[in-house]
Amino acid sequence: MTMTTQITRDACDFIQSSRFEALPAEAIRIGRRCVLDGLALFAAGSDEESIAILIEDARDTGGKPDALLLGGGDVKVPAAIAARVLGTAGHAHDWDDTQVSRDPAHIYGLLTHPTIPPLAAALVIGQKLGGVSGRDFLTAFLTGVEVESKISEWMLPDHYKRGLHSSGTVGTFGACAAAAKLMGLEGPKLAHAFGIAASMAAGIRTNFGTMTKPLHVGRAAENGVTAAILASRGFTADPEALDGRWGFTMVQGGGVTEAKLTQGFGKVWSIVDPGVSIKPYPSGIVTHQALDAMLKLVTENDVDPAAVERVDFHAGSNILNPIRYPIAANHLQAKFSMAALLSMIVLHRRAGRREFTDAFVQSAEMSDMQHRIVTHLDPAIEAMGTDIIRSRIEMTLKDGRKLTATADERYRGGPDNPMSDDDLKAKVVACTDGVLDAERREALYAAAFGLEDLPDATVLARLIQP
Repeated sequence: MTMTTQITRDACDFIQSSRFEALPAEAIRIGRRCVLDGLALFAAGSDEESIAILIEDARDTGGKPDALLLGGGDVKVPAAIAARVLGTAGHAHDWDDTQVSRDPAHIYGLLTHPTIPPLAAALVIGQKLGGVSGRDFLTAFLTGVEVESKISEWMLPDHYKRGLHSSGTVGTFGACAAAAKLMGLEGPKLAHAFGIAASMAAGIRTNFGTMTKPLHVGRAAENGVTAAILASRGFTADPEALDGRWGFTMVQGGGVTEAKLTQGFGKVWSIVDPGVSIKPYPSGIVTHQALDAMLKLVTENDVDPAAVERVDFHAGSNILNPIRYPIAANHLQAKFSMAALLSMIVLHRRAGRREFTDAFVQSAEMSDMQHRIVTHLDPAIEAMGTDIIRSRIEMTLKDGRKLTATADERYRGGPDNPMSDDDLKAKVVACTDGVLDAERREALYAAAFGLEDLPDATVLARLIQP
């Protein structure tokens, strides 16, 4: 357990010095992909009930017209409120990218979803300022992702294990860094922005499976933007709020892993190494390997759902602890229920936006199938460790046949098995079907993949309006 003394100062130095010309080409390439993924998820979340509530609240609150209100047509609202709606929408489906770590202590799922908070912040501050170039936008976004990811990696995993949601807590610093970079904050004002953000960072895992889980990320975006704006006006805070006995990393995480601090910010960019995973399914990352295994099993054996007697799912605690609902009562709980997720694959051979609705999750066929699926904590799998997300599926058919599938490979979408650009475009279609038309999607591809050449990146905000 180490009490830090210089993370805040190093983060501020990095933010001030980051320049587009110094960005690694691979960071730019991956950054474009993460931006496209995030923009599609903003659009995907815009038709969620939770977002409708936030849109209504934003309309009622009103205020300075800084940035477009997602789902609000031409309505503009204060930057922080716009960021809240965007951030919540981006995480509403639990489909946003995931930070990767090589540290065995950081078992999959214990880190942050890095893209949405800094992307939402950059999008609203870009509109507030006006005329922000694609290069400046991409620099701010990647700077925010790097700051967020390094803080998440360096903190002890106890932060997440004790029940804090990293994407809501550490995501606040990613949003703050991106906003501050675009606003040109330097010196004491930049340090104070981090101090303000440190006291606003929040989110607890008890709200997983509810509307409030994605609100954690919405609040991270909102609070990061608010911290930067307040600091720009002269609001003060402790200038070393990430460090020391009462600093964020100690209070919320019990300290940091001292050996990791030599990584520094921007020496090796986290978005490149260890990388990020772009998620193929809108559920917890630790479920994806099992979903792929089940999909392979039912398609190769042409399984009729009516023929399934029982499914036994065997896994370790790294899957079964966070994926905590034995039976999902709604589409939000379904993201954290193996019974619901596997049922979707058996019934529809997919688990996407169309399956994650209350109407489908609460249907008679889903209820029936969910009750045929039983999860087991498997001692043998548990003993094998967490370097790979392992599980085993045993399906018993009504005619007595038994089918098995094992998930023990590097997960699809991660750095070792990444989506192609065409795969990513297919995900964008799945995210935006019924929300954006084909012409708008093509414009979104062009803008994201050519982001650094955009004279004004705020066009992105208009492209994702339903």
